[in-house]
Amino acid sequence: MNSRERMLTALNNGRPDHLPCQVHGWMAYYLNHYLGGMDWYEANEELGFDHAIYVSPTYCYDDKDLANWRVERVDLGAEASGNHCWKETIATPKGTLHQAGDYSEITGWETEPLVKGERDFELWNEFLPMPVSADLSQLHATREKLDDRGILRSHPFSAGQGSPWQSFCILTGTQEAIMMALDLPDFVHHALDCILQKTLKVTEMWEGTPADMVETGGGAGSCTVISPKMFREFCVPYDRKQHEALHAVGVKVVYHLCGGVMQMLDLVAENGADGLETMTPPSMGGDCNLREASRRVGGRLFFIGGFDQNAGFENGTPERARQLVYECFEATKDHAGYIIAPSDHFFHGDPANLRAFGDACRECCY
Repeated sequence: MNSRERMLTALNNGRPDHLPCQVHGWMAYYLNHYLGGMDWYEANEELGFDHAIYVSPTYCYDDKDLANWRVERVDLGAEASGNHCWKETIATPKGTLHQAGDYSEITGWETEPLVKGERDFELWNEFLPMPVSADLSQLHATREKLDDRGILRSHPFSAGQGSPWQSFCILTGTQEAIMMALDLPDFVHHALDCILQKTLKVTEMWEGTPADMVETGGGAGSCTVISPKMFREFCVPYDRKQHEALHAVGVKVVYHLCGGVMQMLDLVAENGADGLETMTPPSMGGDCNLREASRRVGGRLFFIGGFDQNAGFENGTPERARQLVYECFEATKDHAGYIIAPSDHFFHGDPANLRAFGDACRECCY
């Protein structure tokens, strides 16, 4: 099998010739500091990985809509820690919104969420510019460049990431979103539906996409963040509609829970997703028992992830990386289509450990 056939077999919950592998997106920090500035394709080739390339559509907007959403961003410079700070003001015809954040060479984060309450959400909902068309040309170019070396992944159009609940948490802050869900459930359902409707409208523009898979969900739906009861109320109904729309344009759906998953397995199997990632183990702050998850829902969901990148890449050895690959393979081989991957991003680690990871995957034959 070539890499594309191998990965698509796993996405169809089948068994390929050997264990396919990917990373959950290459971080620029790692590429620059450990791989001499390689791009994603070069890194995958160098280390013997299957290719999973992430490209989403670009969108075109009406100038009138952009004029009603005037963004002023101010760089506040660096703190003593070296982190850079910024603040942003968004002017609309009916009021202003504010947000702020920090970033480092490794990553960025928000320190002030955009939406602080119902009034802010209504401003966001009324004036956020919506695409009038989607440009799929970069996806088609990537699909051609990939050829038979792997799969093309995309992200949905959403307010923040993945699915309505995750996007709402990004807009408001996760703790604040949970408190609003408890105290103002009607408002939260209204907000989730507004976010969903925007996503559904734009997803119709994806007709003809060459993407193989799209990533929905988000860590805010993990059972280390919310309860199964909250997940059933505030995630499942909206996820189902979003997944139906994505299936209608021909893409597989992998549901992303980068935290606890064991109490959510059956709920994800019910929400219309085809697969589940990142299968984060307890050593990485999740709760995934990969063997038990495979036994319980492996017949209904494929899996991506499960590899402890701290133990195997960042603090590991080639021998330890190989051992962890074999453990993941043995846990899933009887029940689930599986693409092994680090359970989240990584920023450090001897490339020899990554090369051993790729070598071990080719040895794990079905």
